[in-house]
Amino acid sequence: MMIRFGVVVVLIVAGLSLQGCATAGIPRGASAPAGQEMDYTLGVAHRTFNVSLDQMRRATLVTFKRMNIALKSDDARADGRGLVAASSDRTIYVELEQVTARTTRMRITAKQGWFWRDRTTAGEIIARTERTLANMPAVTERNK
Repeated sequence: MMIRFGVVVVLIVAGLSLQGCATAGIPRGASAPAGQEMDYTLGVAHRTFNVSLDQMRRATLVTFKRMNIALKSDDARADGRGLVAASSDRTIYVELEQVTARTTRMRITAKQGWFWRDRTTAGEIIARTERTLANMPAVTERNK
């Protein structure tokens, strides 16, 4: 009887402690379509694109317009550009970092209030910017 109880306790503890490990054996690339992976660090979404800084900036501005996000500032920085935009209750901070002449890293923080970060909105902006880049003729022609 005690052995059965011990086995049940071990199974319950193992079941609770291993939640979320169902995809541990699946390679990272198998979970998302090619070219659509992005990384998250502390609620900040970031992804590197194979386009110039200027093309990335234009695609970001078009995406903001399509998503009805108002641009508040667009500043040049030593390593790229910094954009600040706002939606109804979120402030969007975008950093475009020029890695090479044809590679740009996009980093987005979507803040809601002083403390909360909305990684879902940040990820959606990156995904839609990627779609905008794919549909911009000047960008797709140069990268072929």
